[in-house]
Amino acid sequence: QVQLVESGGGLVQAGGSLRLSCAASGGTFSSYAMGWFRQAPGKEREFVAAISWSGSSTYYADSVKGRFTISRDKAKNTVYLQMNSLKPEDTAVYYCAAKYFGGSYYEVRNMDYWGKGTLVTVSS
Repeated sequence: QVQLVESGGGLVQAGGSLRLSCAASGGTFSSYAMGWFRQAPGKEREFVAAISWSGSSTYYADSVKGRFTISRDKAKNTVYLQMNSLKPEDTAVYYCAAKYFGGSYYEVRNMDYWGKGTLVTVSS
């Protein structure tokens, strides 16, 4: 099995920045596409950002384009989410997820492994 551990969540004021990290273990990191998803209170989990197996392609939800950046460090088996210009509506539990070769990696139902999440709270 693949284990994912998120870190970096916390409280930040609107307009501020935060960087989330996701450390992966238990598998061949380069064989997995990685993604970030989030879930706000009372809402369904939604896609935020994803990066391909090679790390050469990235994808973002329209709501975060231009503000968030996903990246991966293969040497550290870690994926990051740099969040800038944060808004109160970004408040949610952020989850790291992994998808093995062969399939989309931006849909909640398709992801193979999940971390336990880290809470991000943006105050106004």
